[in-house]
Amino acid sequence: MRAQGGGNIINVTSVAARTGGGPAAYLYAGSKGFVSTATHGLAKELVGDGIRVNAVAPGVIQTPFQDRFSTPAMLENFRASIPMGRIGEPEECVGAFLYLASEQLSGYVTGQVIEVNGGQYMP
Repeated sequence: MRAQGGGNIINVTSVAARTGGGPAAYLYAGSKGFVSTATHGLAKELVGDGIRVNAVAPGVIQTPFQDRFSTPAMLENFRASIPMGRIGEPEECVGAFLYLASEQLSGYVTGQVIEVNGGQYMP
């Protein structure tokens, strides 16, 4: 990216980085916390090279991860904690990625983590 005069990095973190995650997910949450912090640090390091660094932090999204690691009771507890009253769908994260990927729409945005979580976490 430096050689081509700039670029755009979009990391994927999670609402777990802010909340500590669900039951027994502290290592997952910690790793996502690292991604969020690294996003901020890399943004500062690379801005002079014309490289923007941002992240998207999905909340509880209906994915194979949830199918494998969350019981129906856990999903219901998650759903109850989300102001929009439902689990998100993967397609609902796409807009945040498209926004960050667009130089025209987000050319003055770097070092940010966009939360896509139905209101579950509001910084």
